[in-house]
Amino acid sequence: MLHVAVCRDTYRDLAPASAMGALDLARRQARWEAILADPAQIALVAEVDGALAGFGLAGPPGDPAYGDRGEVKYLYVGRDFARRGLGRRLLAAMAAALAERGYPALGLGVVVGNDPAIAFYEAQGGRRIGAYTDPGPMWRSDNLLYAWDDLTALAARGG
Repeated sequence: MLHVAVCRDTYRDLAPASAMGALDLARRQARWEAILADPAQIALVAEVDGALAGFGLAGPPGDPAYGDRGEVKYLYVGRDFARRGLGRRLLAAMAAALAERGYPALGLGVVVGNDPAIAFYEAQGGRRIGAYTDPGPMWRSDNLLYAWDDLTALAARGG
């Protein structure tokens, strides 16, 4: 499953070994089944030549730090598909979907130390507005909170 592979690659030096050891297909599949059954969630996928290349998940905020912003919970692109604009297009599509659901803005958390993601979000116009600790489900991580207050402009970046 792409989610497991990308998480293992992204967080191998950031997450505790116990979290990496607990990251498996069965756990992720059960989590995705619950996510996809929740109509409040927005799940998007990117395909390249029939292969799953990336995915995004957005919806109601999961932490008070987000205020009234919608939250991008996941945005991952597989290593083999990096630097093709898929992340930018997924972020733009989630911005458009959140705007359609009435959210005035969006935010997302980036694990401290995930420098490639931080650089990407800043290149997409995200501005750091704070920090918070994500309680899990598998490990507590310190996160930087990025926000976009103009969803129309962010959605337009996907073109």
